[in-house]
Amino acid sequence: MTLHTQVASRTAAQVLVDQLRIQGVRHVFCVPGESYLPVLDALHDSGIAVITCRNEGGASMMAEAYGKQTGRPGICFVTRGPGATNGSGGIHIAQQDSTPMILFVGQVESENRGRDAFQEMDYRAFFGGLAKWVAEVDEPDRMAEMVGRAFATAMAGRPGPVVLSLPHDVLPMASRSPDGGRIESIETAPGAEQMAALEALLAQAERPFLILGGSRWSAAALAQMARFAERFGIPVATSFRRQHHFDPLHPNYAGDLGLACNPKLVARVKASDLVIAAGARLNELTSQGYTLFDIPVPRMKLVHAYPGAEELGRVYHPHLAIHASPQAFAAALDTLTPAHTHDVTTEHQSYLDFSEAPMPQPGAVNLSQIMIWLRGHLPADAMICNGAGNYAGWIHRFYRFRTFNTQMGTICGFMGYGMPAAVAMKALYPERTVLAVNGDGDFLMNGQEFATAVQYGLPIIAVVLDNAMLGTIRMHQEREYPGRISATTLKNPDFAAMARAFGGFGATVEKTEDFAAAFLAAEKSGLPSVIHVKFDGDGISPTTTLNAIRKKALGA
Repeated sequence: MTLHTQVASRTAAQVLVDQLRIQGVRHVFCVPGESYLPVLDALHDSGIAVITCRNEGGASMMAEAYGKQTGRPGICFVTRGPGATNGSGGIHIAQQDSTPMILFVGQVESENRGRDAFQEMDYRAFFGGLAKWVAEVDEPDRMAEMVGRAFATAMAGRPGPVVLSLPHDVLPMASRSPDGGRIESIETAPGAEQMAALEALLAQAERPFLILGGSRWSAAALAQMARFAERFGIPVATSFRRQHHFDPLHPNYAGDLGLACNPKLVARVKASDLVIAAGARLNELTSQGYTLFDIPVPRMKLVHAYPGAEELGRVYHPHLAIHASPQAFAAALDTLTPAHTHDVTTEHQSYLDFSEAPMPQPGAVNLSQIMIWLRGHLPADAMICNGAGNYAGWIHRFYRFRTFNTQMGTICGFMGYGMPAAVAMKALYPERTVLAVNGDGDFLMNGQEFATAVQYGLPIIAVVLDNAMLGTIRMHQEREYPGRISATTLKNPDFAAMARAFGGFGATVEKTEDFAAAFLAAEKSGLPSVIHVKFDGDGISPTTTLNAIRKKALGA
């Protein structure tokens, strides 16, 4: 693309949109607002697809999902005040999930700043604890500079969100801002001494283990990790909601470290004498509530390879810290030579035994059977998008993610994510099968984005798992206050009828054997679809029932 000279032939808004084009942005997600009308006008002829959402929370989650999938910042525009507060959910997800994202938010006129003007907010104060960088473009001549820095900051080290405030009066001003170039991630490579130290540790280890997680991976880098595991004979686990980092049918795969994971896997990690954590933060869920390793110094030798230096030693003091991006670390592993290999048959068989066959569940609908049917029916590149709730445990245990970046769920457990994520993924990959798997309370937090799917002709399939309660909270409630149900019961609408009212396809499933026909009908319809699955709330998760929790709490 030809760069503009320092001639004031463009407005600041036009410069902003030109920078998005230079950075390769194909889609932006927004709820329009008068505070950034000049940007909307500049987008009109830009060639960038603008997806208008029904709520700023949905828009910001779509942008976060886009960034998670592509490795480059997802872009969201929201208006000032209410738009910014509604859109903050996506910023929290991007921070916790290490996702590159940029939120552009309107601001009051410069002359009214500090007067508590209509919808004015102090964005540095509001977003300061969430975003990697929060700034205001108060000079039109600095627009390209600020946008370029936003892209660089969002992708650097541990990726995350950036917020740029756009004063209403600055956007239509003439700008002499020259265009910047395309920003690329910096690949920090491990040192030769570190790799030699790792090779020595591997030679000494009798029970090594590898944990894969985090962002900034590529399919090629993960293939290199698989070769490393094969050559050295190391079992591999994936961190919470990063199951797509490793083929579950690979003979080295041992399972995922997340909620309700295989107890044998937890025991195996604890028994290791060497754990290599590659790209993973070792957060609360992956570390099983910070119980998997001793704090601050793990009892086994820990090697932690991570792209953000600030994360190394945050909770756990590693025996060997490697400040390197996942792709550079994976490439360096090819240079290592194994002194010996280890048998991983037991670990992989334990995973298969844990996830292969369906398990009993109260009522006429068995969610394990539905997930097993989906893993047999869906193509390998199908994408599963989900929010938060106990229902997700059925996905984690029984579905198998065979292809990189096909699992789109939040590390931070944010409800309402599945629907907007699915809309974004179908916009990005119109030829692929995209599912939003939701709980009932989960779906209604952003179910309005089904209208967005209908408007843009994006035939996602939303599976709504309805047990008429906020199941995760009910589970904890029954454990702590047995028999005293409070605020966790839901009276739900007819979700299939809702889908039809929006202009999509809807079907209701009340028996396991009816699910396949409903799903095939949804696919055949070619419309955005909702499959409303009603199941017995007692079967709260793959590991327990509410009745069992209640009896234990009552000492029965």
